[in-house]
Amino acid sequence: MSHAALPAREPGLLKPAVLWLLLLAPLFFSTYGFATWVTSQRSDVGTMVFDWETHMPFWAWTIVPYWSIDLLYGLSLLLPNTRVELKRHALRLLTAQLIAVSCFLIWPLRFTFDRPPMDGLFGWLFEVLAGFDKPFNQAPSLHIALLVVLWVCFQRHTQGVWRWLVHGWFGLIGVSVLTTYQHHFIDLPTGALAGWLCVWLWPLDRPSPLQSARLTHDRKRWQLAIRYALGAALFAVPAFAFGGAWLWLLWPAAALLMVALNYKWFDAAGFQKRADGRLSPAARWLFAPYLAAAWINSRLWTRRHPQPDQVVDNVWLGRIPTARQLQDSPFDAVLDLCAELSLDPQGRPYHALPVLDLTAPTAEQCREAALAIERLRQHGPLLVCCALGYSRSATAIAAWLLHTGRAASVDAAVVQIQRTRPQIVLHPAHRHALEQLRNTDGR
Repeated sequence: MSHAALPAREPGLLKPAVLWLLLLAPLFFSTYGFATWVTSQRSDVGTMVFDWETHMPFWAWTIVPYWSIDLLYGLSLLLPNTRVELKRHALRLLTAQLIAVSCFLIWPLRFTFDRPPMDGLFGWLFEVLAGFDKPFNQAPSLHIALLVVLWVCFQRHTQGVWRWLVHGWFGLIGVSVLTTYQHHFIDLPTGALAGWLCVWLWPLDRPSPLQSARLTHDRKRWQLAIRYALGAALFAVPAFAFGGAWLWLLWPAAALLMVALNYKWFDAAGFQKRADGRLSPAARWLFAPYLAAAWINSRLWTRRHPQPDQVVDNVWLGRIPTARQLQDSPFDAVLDLCAELSLDPQGRPYHALPVLDLTAPTAEQCREAALAIERLRQHGPLLVCCALGYSRSATAIAAWLLHTGRAASVDAAVVQIQRTRPQIVLHPAHRHALEQLRNTDGR
């Protein structure tokens, strides 16, 4: 979770914050109570508990951090500095509620452990909790989903010692869902996944993916979407069939399903790559299994030729570098066309132009890349990169060669790049985009 500079606080935020609280609080208790009541009437409510959970200790005092999330829920609405941030934060809380309650109704689970008898303050707190929180509505844990949303909000508005206290206390809240005998373990990772999905759906630095989603008409993207969806199914089937530790396969299944949605609807924006070269924290968590595989794949494909190659005039073509590789490199600027992997430019002039893997940039993106290369190379040696340095970034340099008159045709541009990096792969779609650029440039 990063901490960016916050905008100045807008006046008049107290009233909308209170209005949001007046909307969200009754909705929270009413929908949660309704799902609990419906589940209590059913006779088919199952459970999912691992054998090792029987050794989970019961710590009565952790009811205090467990309860504290209710106070933090209300206070969080007072933290945003702008109306946009307030609205997005409130929508995250609302979406977490909708996702969790929907799952409770569709796939209810029951908590099975009995708490030991208690008295005193802790006993009273448990009695009050039991008044509305029955042993149903387990996965995904709404408590954990809200914890993720609130954690992101509070860490954004704290720094120094206060920020470390926030991390410590929120971590304790996460542990408390187990040590108060409120949830089984399966509820935690599923709740965290739901929470990060809410953060991803309502980012602060760009429109929601739901607002910018467009069904693709590109045949290649449809084919890739189907492949990733089939991959998601291949991971999900053994998870549900065998259970136990196999359930961890639901994480890569969810990641691949989201990748499929990126190819079908959200485009490269679904990876939420920011201007600083890093994917958003929500994207890093949600896509983590896919991102790890994509990184390993990039290293394997380029293991025999890991170094970048100079094409012409101090413009270099290569794979996306690690932080150490970039630090030890001669490059003074970077143009990055990789949508799925993060890059730390370490203060260098940097331009991100995310393009989905195995797809061709559009003619408009080719033009943007050409202009970016011409601008960035003024700072010194320029690295143009993507995951492998074979297609997306090669297309960008070809576009620059055409745009600046360094190549008279697409074939000439490709041949010029192949002289120094023969591994490049430009399919007809890449060449078509370059031809469109060439025609609009009048060359």
